[in-house]
Amino acid sequence: MTEFPRTRPTRRDALKIAGAAALVPLFAPAVHAQATTNVRFTLDWRFEGPAGLFLMAAEKGHFRAEGLNVSIDAASGSREGVTRVASGTYDMGFGDVNSMIRFRDENPTVDLKAVMMVYDRPPFSIVGRRSRGITADVKSLEGKKFGAPAPDAAYAQWPIFKAVNNLDDSKMRFENVGFPVREPMLASGEVDAIFGFAHSSYINLKSRGVPDADIIVLHMFDYGVELYGNVLMPSPAFLKDKRDTVAAFNRAVVKGIRDCIADQATATRLVLARNDVARQETEAERLKMCIDNYVMTPWVKANGLGGIDPARMAKAIDQIGLTFTYKNKPKVEDVFLADLLPPAADRRMA
Repeated sequence: MTEFPRTRPTRRDALKIAGAAALVPLFAPAVHAQATTNVRFTLDWRFEGPAGLFLMAAEKGHFRAEGLNVSIDAASGSREGVTRVASGTYDMGFGDVNSMIRFRDENPTVDLKAVMMVYDRPPFSIVGRRSRGITADVKSLEGKKFGAPAPDAAYAQWPIFKAVNNLDDSKMRFENVGFPVREPMLASGEVDAIFGFAHSSYINLKSRGVPDADIIVLHMFDYGVELYGNVLMPSPAFLKDKRDTVAAFNRAVVKGIRDCIADQATATRLVLARNDVARQETEAERLKMCIDNYVMTPWVKANGLGGIDPARMAKAIDQIGLTFTYKNKPKVEDVFLADLLPPAADRRMA
């Protein structure tokens, strides 16, 4: 075995080693500054167009810049996001604020609060076919047959919709159907209309060959329903222990939504990477519908993303009371926490 001669370090080498050692304390704190907090985040539905609102925050590094390592999982409905967060299975969730308010009342020991309004208007809608006699006139709904999934958040608002529009549903038929067969049943003519989120049901019908001219969408927000839509909500324990993390999550999401609005093509590609059966054209249209109808509303354009109008939320709480009887009707401050939002100037979308 060849043995290489050992050499003694020169004075220059010694100075380099000493200099490097002196720099170690300077860089050591930076290692700690890079520490990340894991956040388990649940969507309200599958990886479809609207999921791009959150996938962009990850893609553009906004979560990472806030020191967050965020995992994003799909769900099977906007109510599931509520129960997942309430149980502590997920740290943060995206779901229907109206379902959250009802859950709070039914489970008074679970202090769920929303911390950011994402859908300033709700996607709740009744989607029908003109060829089945459904028009923009709500009276056309009387005497019709509906596909109405029992756990559907849109169907849950029917008591409000019929009350504010003075509808008699005694001659209407409501068939409890599964989510997967809702649009197929309307496409085949087994029902006259369905309850659902417009950006899902409308586009799913088109993809099944129903002509666009035959589809009529009645957005509930156009018919006297004052409700808000989907929110960000932390689990009670996460909010209690990691308020700064919740604020950081909000900041990252606002930036991600701004990026999503500006570059919807990239957001759609991120969705397709998570959903191998999704189609680019379909999800791009779904995302655009979501942004145009629920996210970038006139109120958001004037006031910025994420906040609420307290007077409107009070009306919404009143209307939710039409769907069930409160045990302890909440105040606005019981259900929405605004102090973890970024400053209003940072939430402007245009």
